[in-house]
Amino acid sequence: MTLICPARRQLLLGLSGVALCSLIPSKAVASRSTKGIRELSLFNRHTGERDDGSYWVDGHYQSKVLDDFSHLLRDHRQNVAAPMDKRLFDLLYSLKTTLNVDDEIHVISGYRSPKTNAMLASNSGGVAKKSYHMRGMAMDIAIPSVKLKTLRDAALSLKLGGVGYYPSSGFVHVDCGPVRHW
Repeated sequence: MTLICPARRQLLLGLSGVALCSLIPSKAVASRSTKGIRELSLFNRHTGERDDGSYWVDGHYQSKVLDDFSHLLRDHRQNVAAPMDKRLFDLLYSLKTTLNVDDEIHVISGYRSPKTNAMLASNSGGVAKKSYHMRGMAMDIAIPSVKLKTLRDAALSLKLGGVGYYPSSGFVHVDCGPVRHW
């Protein structure tokens, strides 16, 4: 049996930790950071409302800002709001960072009530009957200063959820469901 002195054991443990960290993708390491601020600026094209705020500060989600964002993203047809998935805001923040823009994000659709979703699905083959919009996990967006194709490509590069490309309607769909695209 070989005995290892405590100082050597500590060195080996430290080196194995460094080796393990080198295997983790840099995005994963960066996402573990607990300090900083994540801000978003949103504009709802249907209601004309704007909101901006720091939804994440020093490792903590800001419930008031998230509530305000959820209200802005409400189903404007039924005037019904629902809590939006926090991962959706993180996806938007990552998208904004990837594109290196600080512009407001134009929202075409956020939350959809089941009634609104059923109405839209009956009028269009492009609306899923079990849409992530009804779960507060999807948004249809545009950023006026960014070409739609560029926005789509950036969203695809993140691999954080679903990405739909609707150039004739002028928006990109993003959601925090499984990674897929159409």
